[in-house]
Amino acid sequence: MTIRCITFDLDDTLWACQPVIAAAERRFYAWLIERYPALGVPFHDLDALIAHRIAYFRRNADLRHDMTRLRKRWLAELAAEHALDDALIEDGFRVFWLARNEVELYAEAADLLGTLGQRFTIGAITNGNADVRHIGVDHYFDFVLTSAEAGVSKPHPDIFAQALVRAGVRADECVHVGDDAECDVRGAQALGLRAVWVNPAQSRWPLEEGVPDASIRHVAELPGVLRDWNAL
Repeated sequence: MTIRCITFDLDDTLWACQPVIAAAERRFYAWLIERYPALGVPFHDLDALIAHRIAYFRRNADLRHDMTRLRKRWLAELAAEHALDDALIEDGFRVFWLARNEVELYAEAADLLGTLGQRFTIGAITNGNADVRHIGVDHYFDFVLTSAEAGVSKPHPDIFAQALVRAGVRADECVHVGDDAECDVRGAQALGLRAVWVNPAQSRWPLEEGVPDASIRHVAELPGVLRDWNAL
């Protein structure tokens, strides 16, 4: 088979995401209560604030493809509800966003991307708002496509179609690698890409239909898959 492009999900595929998001939420909460002490009454702890955010996100699910816009909209509602200045929106978002981008590539991911980049076009397709340039890993990628840019989020086929255009390859010439069975694997396969499921816990396939083209515990195992496919 001829593989010319490999695209990667970012969060929980190339770096651990959940601990970073949790830390970012804590940092934002500490900043918020220090900046606006009166909010300590309705939001007596971080869980109360997160519950408020989750409820807003659910009511505005049509914006889930643009996490930056969605969070800023939530902050605007928070400011309006409690008669706070509009500085909460941009200043508060930046506090969270900077912490959200304090990620570190898995050690094996950095080596992998550097090696594969010599043979393949390397892209990233993400539903999140991590910024590879800010993180300092943009040199590993030929292109990055976010759901905010695409106007839709994975698993919608349009985001994968846009990635193929950016890479200048056909679907059968591209492999997508990610940790989410629905968003990464099923989404990519629906458009004809091969899909590799990153499954650290070696869990059972969670969907009723379909299977990944390959399953790996971490991205360092990807070259073995490519060799099995005679693509490396």
